[in-house]
Amino acid sequence: MCNTAVKENDVQPMAAITTRLNATPAITGAMGVSDLETLFREHHEQILRTAYRITGSMTDAEDVLQTIFLRLASNKEQRDFAPSPASYLRRAAVNAALDLMRRRTRAQLIPFDSIEATHELKISGLSPEQEQDGRELRVLIRQAIAKLGERAAIVFALRYIEGYDNNQIAELLGTSQMVIAVTLHRARTRLRREISQYLEKHHEA
Repeated sequence: MCNTAVKENDVQPMAAITTRLNATPAITGAMGVSDLETLFREHHEQILRTAYRITGSMTDAEDVLQTIFLRLASNKEQRDFAPSPASYLRRAAVNAALDLMRRRTRAQLIPFDSIEATHELKISGLSPEQEQDGRELRVLIRQAIAKLGERAAIVFALRYIEGYDNNQIAELLGTSQMVIAVTLHRARTRLRREISQYLEKHHEA
């Protein structure tokens, strides 16, 4: 499990956002810099945690954080934001992280964090081969989630990455528990198929 404590350096993205807003004040509309800074202080830790769990990269999580607040600054989708900031920002973090994963899958990019992950071998006690297998499987699962339809990917991430139950997800997305259950069943079926195919190829190699 990742260490999700947010240190002093983690607030640097807000400085970059503020600089951009001050350079182009016209995009702030009804929500000013001070409002964004308040939201940032109250919610940035949760956004980083959510994005990290989905992407597996703190660099990507910080990109997600900046993306969300720049979108807020440009007044995109603010009608969905007002009723419940925490719920909106959690959904936004899941969406932005999944979008990033989809772009990475298409572009075949490698997260910067994975290059410096060799210290995990000493912590886990696993052999380098076992740790590599585990990393490959985690990447596969993230890529498989990103390939799901948008709704299915969001539901799956909220259930199995964020730990929400079906009732909470239904309330968050404004739908029924039955719809959530069916969506999860189809998503699990597809993911199991892709993982099984990977394991079969891996064992044959």
